[in-house]
Amino acid sequence: MFGRGENSDQTFIGHLEAFRSHLLRMSVALILGAILSFVFYKQIFHHLILAPTHADFPPYQWLCSLAMYFNMPNLCMKDISINFQNFKLSGQFMMSIKSSMVFGFIATFPYVMWELWRFLKPALTPKEIGTSRGIIFWVSLLFFIGVLFGYFIITPYTVNFFANYTVSKQIINDIQIDDYLSTVLSLSLGTGLIFELPVVVYFLSKIGLITPRFMREYRNYAIVIVLVMSAVITPPDMVSQIIVAIPIMILYEISIRLSARVEKKQIDSEKELLKKYKS
Repeated sequence: MFGRGENSDQTFIGHLEAFRSHLLRMSVALILGAILSFVFYKQIFHHLILAPTHADFPPYQWLCSLAMYFNMPNLCMKDISINFQNFKLSGQFMMSIKSSMVFGFIATFPYVMWELWRFLKPALTPKEIGTSRGIIFWVSLLFFIGVLFGYFIITPYTVNFFANYTVSKQIINDIQIDDYLSTVLSLSLGTGLIFELPVVVYFLSKIGLITPRFMREYRNYAIVIVLVMSAVITPPDMVSQIIVAIPIMILYEISIRLSARVEKKQIDSEKELLKKYKS
């Protein structure tokens, strides 16, 4: 990728210049996304960030409709009684900056991945470029599905569990707003990144670091790791852990099939090269 011979230094510097250009454009996109999010911050905060604390949040309504169908009205959620507090002079301003940056990253994720792909593309062969066609679409799709899953499924039940959990009626939950915000953002963004597992496995398989045989042999260990991860990012109850673990294990199985497909193509390519060499 960096060239060889007496022009290698120039080639290396040229790649650094190219990377700097791509990095600059990515940074500008992220900043513009953050600024746009900051402009509409009040709407974002009320309709998105605080939405999991209201009974009209879509997942709660879905659960309530299901509960009414089975004649179990007690499962319908009510507005969560949370008293939010801010203890720092600049707390609310810094909170708006932090959330705007995260929303800016989520909004510009496809463009950031596209710029990264443009930087890596010259190092690939025409055949590798052909097999990687549509990669930005799939990377972005998995990321957005993960963010939506984290926001609509994991976040509301995590918030609801902790907000209603008490060890004594004498203790009132006065929640620091920054702590609540960090929970919502980290769960949503973290799940989006976790959903990139098939893409990561695909590229690791391409360079030979992971094989489908390896993933099948260590499936049991993967299940344990997934359950531990689910326990870390969800409330301490089995239902929430299972809700998170099931889609991750589905992604793991999809990743095994992707890895097997990559391995098969590599074997077929080697066979074709061997035939050409013998002929």
